[in-house]
Amino acid sequence: MKQKSITSTIYEHICRDTGKQNESAKLIAVVRLLTLILLVHSLVFCILVSFTGHIPSLVLSALSLVLFLTIFILSYQYSTFTSYCILNACTLIFSVLNVYYLGWRLGVQHYLAVLLVFVFFSKYKHETAKLLYSLFLFILRLILYFYCQYNDPVVTLDVELSGVMQVTNSFFIFLAFGVIAYLFSTTTQEMEGKLIEYNRKLMKQANTDTLTGLYNRRRTMEYLEKLLETPDTQISICLCDIDFFKRVNDTYGHDIGDEVLKKISETFQKRLPPDTFISRWGGEEFLLIFPRLNGDETIIALETLRQKIKEIVFDGGSETFSVTLTYGLVEYDYRSDITTLLKEADEKLYLGKESGRDRIIF
Repeated sequence: MKQKSITSTIYEHICRDTGKQNESAKLIAVVRLLTLILLVHSLVFCILVSFTGHIPSLVLSALSLVLFLTIFILSYQYSTFTSYCILNACTLIFSVLNVYYLGWRLGVQHYLAVLLVFVFFSKYKHETAKLLYSLFLFILRLILYFYCQYNDPVVTLDVELSGVMQVTNSFFIFLAFGVIAYLFSTTTQEMEGKLIEYNRKLMKQANTDTLTGLYNRRRTMEYLEKLLETPDTQISICLCDIDFFKRVNDTYGHDIGDEVLKKISETFQKRLPPDTFISRWGGEEFLLIFPRLNGDETIIALETLRQKIKEIVFDGGSETFSVTLTYGLVEYDYRSDITTLLKEADEKLYLGKESGRDRIIF
């Protein structure tokens, strides 16, 4: 049995739900990951602030470390919403106190922007609460900014240490943004992808014949209407029908009849020009539309098709058999409407049936 890696085990532990009903596993995972980011950030702060010799700042960083560690542990006991609220409150306190002690230039106040993004990703609906909280974060940021304009930080850092702490803060803040964006956007993208795929399947079901996979009559009419909108379009239309198909069903059964329909549909797709629009018009009738081909060119393609279909041998159980098709072909005269063209193709198909079947009437 393949053992899980340490990374996989840790991630599964972080994503473990709270055991409460109707809780978001994704949200609690983000809460814990952000808590860990802030925990490590506080640990690094402890190390860096220790170089300043400022005891209150060192105590603040140590308390932050303990606080975020406690939040992480309690997230497995409390509900997701409670953990979310506690993390928000503690992050606000962490940001405000660090700006107060260390100043504006270090950039800890950017965690307020992290919270802004977090609240909009994390909660479904509650738009009024989101807007009010966003307004609160904005006002708090302004207050901190103007406070720092007129007041010096409690701890004055030398240039080198200040630069190191700016880089550190930037790293952890960007990491927090990345975690939120990645975890929540992957869910959104997955859902969007599933919706696109579901809509694609619905469109396919609405436009195709279930048995043969060919386009259905509805989609064919849409295609023809669109095709005839273009002036001077060269189009040939063929209505074809399986000869004596009722006899096939009566003799060999409807299952064999379905196999005949599917095999002929496959032959259409393989043997006709690539841009041919192929549809099951109804029953054993098929409508073939040849854009950019005139009647004479279409006859050549249909004659090849006619011979190939005659060569197909079907297994009827007790015996084998073959089928033929009759074809009624018309060429668009740049004047007739769809109804007229289809009626003319149908008349030529009927003429082919009357004159012996297995032929192309143009």
